[in-house]
Amino acid sequence: MSHHFQLRSSVLPLRLFPGGLGARFSHLGSSVGVAVASPARTLQRHRAKATAKEVGVQETAQGSAALGWAARDASGVLSPFDFSRRAQKNDDVTIKVLYCGICHTDLYTIKNEWGTAMYPVVPGHEILGVVTSVGSGVTKFKAGETVGVGYFLGSCRSCECCGNGYENYCSGMVLTSNGIDPEHGGAVTQGGFSDVIVVNQDYVVRVPDGLPLDGAAPLLCAGVTVYSPMMRFGLNTPGKHLGVVGLGGLGHVAVKFGKAFGMKVTVISTSPGKREEALERLCADEFLVSRDPEQMQKAVGTMDGIIDTVSAWHPISPLFALMKPMGQMVFVGGPTKPLELPAYAIVPGGKGIAGNCVGGIRDCQAMLDFAGKHGITAEVEVIKMDYVNTALERLEKNDVRYRFVIDVAGSLGSTA
Repeated sequence: MSHHFQLRSSVLPLRLFPGGLGARFSHLGSSVGVAVASPARTLQRHRAKATAKEVGVQETAQGSAALGWAARDASGVLSPFDFSRRAQKNDDVTIKVLYCGICHTDLYTIKNEWGTAMYPVVPGHEILGVVTSVGSGVTKFKAGETVGVGYFLGSCRSCECCGNGYENYCSGMVLTSNGIDPEHGGAVTQGGFSDVIVVNQDYVVRVPDGLPLDGAAPLLCAGVTVYSPMMRFGLNTPGKHLGVVGLGGLGHVAVKFGKAFGMKVTVISTSPGKREEALERLCADEFLVSRDPEQMQKAVGTMDGIIDTVSAWHPISPLFALMKPMGQMVFVGGPTKPLELPAYAIVPGGKGIAGNCVGGIRDCQAMLDFAGKHGITAEVEVIKMDYVNTALERLEKNDVRYRFVIDVAGSLGSTA
């Protein structure tokens, strides 16, 4: 997947192919409140740890049986699917899946909108679960611990990106769902819409105590996707002014991180109806309707940086005008229709433009630790597995506030 810059007269086409969090930006850029563990959260945590004893997934030479929901064709309709997980190796962790978020990337993949689907496809890469078994060489985790698995579960380990903690930009990155795993015979990976998963310990992250497990699941993709560039480009400095374009699954988490960093946060949206949500529920400082020229003009030159989370086509020149000289624009969504940017929008002010695709394991763990300290989770609608096809239909219409999360452990067995 490539994103091309071509200068034609004074127009710089910014091509982001194709949408969602799965977009890999190979040419764009080279990176509230204190959580209090309530009785309900404490009980949830104890139940999660108890599942390790209840499940007892054992290491076997033949691997283990697994139950998931898979798409068989480009209709994207999911139904129960029996398959086998690979045998646990010495450095592997076996995880009982408790919750799994639903991302737009899942929707694009199961409908084969990128032409990459290898059916049957078990989607899901916002996986939160409990360790049930570890290999003899595992040193980072033990049975009973709550852990997460994000967008990828492998990489080459030898390239410059891997060496610098950016496995998410490794050309050999192995996707958690619908990926090719060369270390295990080129098997196609199956994701977290399933009851169990086996992952190398180096691609697993620890979930801090105190975070609600359902709300923490989307952080493994949506959370790190916005946190990583905020850290890399200095958009985490108290007192700086951050713009967040789009108030959806990524945007609402970006607002929460920005406020926790001590920044002034302005939400930029085409929907006036989201003003109350942004200002009152998410505690943003300001709200701009991007279709209102007067509001936009008043905000020109006021922002230090902008995180653009929108995956649909939208005019971006007016957004660059909102930034101060040398401001930084980061795209984390990837519209399928190319975006065009006049060169004059960035050259006179020395403004920067970059892209970001999720984050490395180091960034993901740091993000979760920060979220645990500040009580940050995604706003979620928890569903049962038998509602997943309806949820995907609603997601396609953006009818969710703000992320669907499947209660896998609480519903998968009964759906078969």
